[in-house]
Amino acid sequence: MQIPHLIGTILLIAYSVVPLWAQDIAPPSTEDNSNPILTLQSVLTRVEQNHPLLRGSQTERIVASGKLLTALGKFEPNLVNDWELERLVKDGKTTSVGFNDTLVEMRHPWGIQGFAGFRAGIGDVEVADLGIHTSNQPLLGIIFPLLRGFITNPAHAELQKSSLANKQAELEIQQSRQDVYLGAATQYWSWVAARKILALREKAVAVAEDRASQLAKQAKAGARAKFDVIEANQEVQRRRERLIKARRQIDQEQYKLALFLWEDNGVVVPTKWKSPPFPSVLSSQELKLDEQDQRRATAIRPEVQLVHLEAESNHIDLEVAANNFLPDLTIEAAPSRKPEDFVLGLGYRFGAQLSFPFLQREARGDELQMKGKAQRLKLLQQYRLQQVSMDVANARSAITRAQERTQVARQALQLAKKIEKGERTRFKLGATTLLFVNLRERNVLKAAEGWITAMADYQKGLSLYRWAIGEWVSAPSFADFDKKRMEKS
Repeated sequence: MQIPHLIGTILLIAYSVVPLWAQDIAPPSTEDNSNPILTLQSVLTRVEQNHPLLRGSQTERIVASGKLLTALGKFEPNLVNDWELERLVKDGKTTSVGFNDTLVEMRHPWGIQGFAGFRAGIGDVEVADLGIHTSNQPLLGIIFPLLRGFITNPAHAELQKSSLANKQAELEIQQSRQDVYLGAATQYWSWVAARKILALREKAVAVAEDRASQLAKQAKAGARAKFDVIEANQEVQRRRERLIKARRQIDQEQYKLALFLWEDNGVVVPTKWKSPPFPSVLSSQELKLDEQDQRRATAIRPEVQLVHLEAESNHIDLEVAANNFLPDLTIEAAPSRKPEDFVLGLGYRFGAQLSFPFLQREARGDELQMKGKAQRLKLLQQYRLQQVSMDVANARSAITRAQERTQVARQALQLAKKIEKGERTRFKLGATTLLFVNLRERNVLKAAEGWITAMADYQKGLSLYRWAIGEWVSAPSFADFDKKRMEKS
C-alpha cells in the first residue's frame, strides 16, 4: 500500500470515531438560537394570569359575596301595606270597619323583631286603649325572645357563617394556586429534560451517520471490511429508533406543558421556545432547609386552614344546637291585626308565650350531629398537620437524594467518557472493534441522560418543597428561590 493512501486511510479511521461528547457534561443544544428561552418564571406568570382553573377559583369570591347577601337579606327592612275590612253587627246595626296599615318590619340578628308605621281606620272606628281615641294612630311593636333564640339563633348563625365564606374562598384560591403551580413547575422540568435528551440523541444520530458514511468510503477504497459498514449502518438505525422515541417524548411533554400555557382562551404549544440550562445544584447548607419552614407550613397551608375554618363554622352550629335546649320564652307588644277587636276598642295586644319540649329529641339530635362533626374535624386536623409535616420531609428527601444522584451521575458520565476515549484510541490502533466503540458511546449516552434526569428531578424537588412549605399560597414575586435560601439570617 502506498504511504499517502495509508495516511489517508488512518485519517478516515480517526475521523470515523470522532468523540460523541464535548468536554462539558451538558451537551450543546441543537435548537435555533433565534428562539427565546422559556423560563419557569414565564410559565408561572402565564398560569397566574390566564389558567382557567386558577381564574375559575376566583369566582369563589363571587359565591362568598352571594352567601353574605343571602344571609343579610333576612334582616333587611320590609315595607308592608296591609288592608283589612270586616262587616260587623253592633247594637242591631251592620257596620263595615277595618284599617289600613303602612309599616316597616325590622329584624335584628339577635332575634328581636320590631314594627313601626301608621294605621288609618276604615269606617266608624274608635280605639280607646292606651288613651288613643282616634282610628288614625302611629304603630309601634316589638317581639323579644328572652331565652331561646336571643343572640344565638339559626338566622344569626347563617350570618356568622357567611362572614367566613370570603375567607374560605381565599383559602380555596390559594389551594388551587398551590396545586396548579406545582403541576406547572413539575411539567416544565419534564419538558426541559425531554428537550435536552432529544438534543443528545440528535447528536448521537449525526455522529453515527457521519461514521457510516466514512466507513462506506473506506470499504469502497478497500481499507475497511463491508461487515463494519453493515454494523455502522445498524447502529445508525438503532439510534434513529431511539431518536424517534425522544421526539415522541418531547411531543408528549410539550402537549402536557401546553395545558399550563394559556393565551386568549387557548393553549400555546411550546414548539418554538428553547429550554434553558439547568441551574447549579446547591448544597444543603447553602439551600438552608430549616425547621422554620415546617412551622410556617403548618400555619399557612390552605389544607390546614380550611379544617380550622370548617371547625369554626361547626362551632357556630353547635352553639345554636345548645341554645335550642332553652325554653322558648317570648314577650310581645304589637298592633292588633283583627278588625273585630276595634269593637272592643282594642288597638294593641300584649302577651308572653312559654314553650318547652319535654323530650328535647330534636335539640339532642342536632347537638349529637355537631359534636360528632367536631370530633371528626379534630381528627382531620391532626391528620392534616401530620400530612404537612410529611410533605415537607418528603420534599427535603427529594432534594437531598436528587443532589446525591447528580453527583453520582456526573461522576458516572465522566468515567464513561474516559472509557469511550480509551476505546477510540484502541480502535485507531486496531486493538478493538467498532462494536465496542458503539457500546462505549451508548454508555456515555445513557450516563448523560441519567445526569439530565437527575438534574430535572432536583429542580422538581425544589418545586415540591416550595409547594410543601406553602410558598405559592399567594402569587410569588418570582425572586430567585435558591438565592433567597442562601441569604444569611
